[in-house]
Amino acid sequence: MDRLIYTAMTGASGTLSRQAAVAHNLANVTTQGYRAEEHRLRAAQVLTHNAPQTALPTRAFAVDASTHSDFSEGALMYTGGQFDVAVKGKGWVALALPDGSEAYTRAGSFETSENGILQTKNGIPVQGDGGPITIPPDSRVTIERDGTVSVVPETGAQNTVNAVGRIKLVNPPEADLVRGPDGLFRLNTGDPAAQDDNVKIAAGYLENSNVNPVEQMVAMIALARQFEMQMRMITTAEANDRAATQVLAPR
Repeated sequence: MDRLIYTAMTGASGTLSRQAAVAHNLANVTTQGYRAEEHRLRAAQVLTHNAPQTALPTRAFAVDASTHSDFSEGALMYTGGQFDVAVKGKGWVALALPDGSEAYTRAGSFETSENGILQTKNGIPVQGDGGPITIPPDSRVTIERDGTVSVVPETGAQNTVNAVGRIKLVNPPEADLVRGPDGLFRLNTGDPAAQDDNVKIAAGYLENSNVNPVEQMVAMIALARQFEMQMRMITTAEANDRAATQVLAPR
């Protein structure tokens, strides 16, 4: 009877984790560059208390094994913003974190700081080939497909085009990427990824989230029914235990 309790109890706990992931995905349907996440469960044998290395082959837990990220592409949306970029196909934009490490994003809604540094809406500088990219004041900005950032002065010699830097574009193996608590991705080794000249961007566009709200709502309903079934299994196990106790109790 306890086998039923093990399965239902841990399965219900895993279902709650998956419901939380689906709710998080739905909350980020309109977040640029967001990648949907999914919790994956697996079975794990129960180890005995007295002999931790001894497994009980008839007992198993359902455990939350990993969090999987969906790296499929989102739809591109034209904005016309001079600092908006979207990665076309596979690839990422590198960001320079305050601790000297790098993080990677698909959300290309950038802006400039008070000092002219090209950065995200959260104030994280965009990584360039020579460090942060600085945009001179009173300049019109053009971002090429390879990430090269060029400026044309709006005063003085207006026919002069100057390249001020190149956005670092990378394409590391997706299996090596881990999502941080800030929503940015990093290499699991902590090392910076190499520049990939095959990655291209589209200026004036933003990539929408790859979350399909219809699929997520269907998944939420299915998980709710699954949780209800697991709770009924626990109730059934309790009723069976009560009935067995009454049968075995001394008269």
